[in-house]
Amino acid sequence: MWPYALLLLIPVHLAWNQRRPRGVEKPWAGWPGGWIAMFGLLVVMIGLRHEVGGDWFNYESHLETARFLSWSEALGEGDPAYSALNWLSVRTGLGSYLVNTVCALIFGFGLVVFCRHLPLPWLGLVVAVPYLVIVVAMGYTRQGVAIGLAMLGLVALDKDRVLWFIFFVALAATFHKSAAILVPLAIFHRTKHPLVEWGLVIVSGILLYQEMLQSFVDNLRSGYIEAEYQSAGAAIRVAMNAVPAVLFLVWRKRFAITAVQRTFWSWMSLTALGLTLLLVVSPSSTAVDRVALYWIPLQLFVLAHLPVAMGQDGMASKRWVHRIVLYSAAVQFVWLFFADHSFAWVPYKFYPWVVLFG
Repeated sequence: MWPYALLLLIPVHLAWNQRRPRGVEKPWAGWPGGWIAMFGLLVVMIGLRHEVGGDWFNYESHLETARFLSWSEALGEGDPAYSALNWLSVRTGLGSYLVNTVCALIFGFGLVVFCRHLPLPWLGLVVAVPYLVIVVAMGYTRQGVAIGLAMLGLVALDKDRVLWFIFFVALAATFHKSAAILVPLAIFHRTKHPLVEWGLVIVSGILLYQEMLQSFVDNLRSGYIEAEYQSAGAAIRVAMNAVPAVLFLVWRKRFAITAVQRTFWSWMSLTALGLTLLLVVSPSSTAVDRVALYWIPLQLFVLAHLPVAMGQDGMASKRWVHRIVLYSAAVQFVWLFFADHSFAWVPYKFYPWVVLFG
């Protein structure tokens, strides 16, 4: 249990008394030593975990499948980038540890870049650790790396780079087809040349749907919706997006962001609330639960802005920082000790340790 506590306590220590917003012009470059160390810790813990995560043995079966495929067959199997990574891992003899480490590198980079784009970056990481890092990145490997790439796309979109957003989402879809569902969000981002860029969004959306999303939608319908699969705790996880969505919609005028950002994140908030309503009427909570994973960055965005929005003279409210830290710690504690499937994460096992002392 202590490795999970360490993963949270480091950013908590750095976020606890942080009050001055720190905007970063280039969040993908010039990382201070603390961020490099945190990135390394994320990659090592996610990438070199051993039999940790609810889908660990399902992913092992993907490796076995890749053993009997040619390179071209691997690219045509399931999610092409992830299948190709499995093919390479089998032939190098590094197995799931190479797959997980590469995915951890991509996810960790996307997460750090997204957090450093926020006014209180360490607080954003505090919010990310309990669920996005521990549960998603360590449990749903393909969707974890897809979300990491999607966060790079969201940073690009915030900087009015729609084509880069589409590129990162398309790349994310090669790891998990469901990521293509994010492409239409670019329409909610007002641009200087809306007709041209909306046209590109529509065309790319159609192409991605045909190549990637259609099979995912078909599998979602037959595998989850028609089978009426239910996910334990889905309502809580969807509500974790809905709460910051409401907070943003109520106090968005206090957020120190541009009008374009305010419009985009308002739509993100409204769609998060729409997923809450969809959960009520959908025959499968699992289907809604998996789609809602892509709205987790909304939690980081809102909760890392909220103390500044509620503060004075451009300084973050210390009280709100502490509230968000305590909330995140409570989420991690409750999930690890009381979630139905937390046994697949506890105890945390580290591959080098298992080899040396297992």
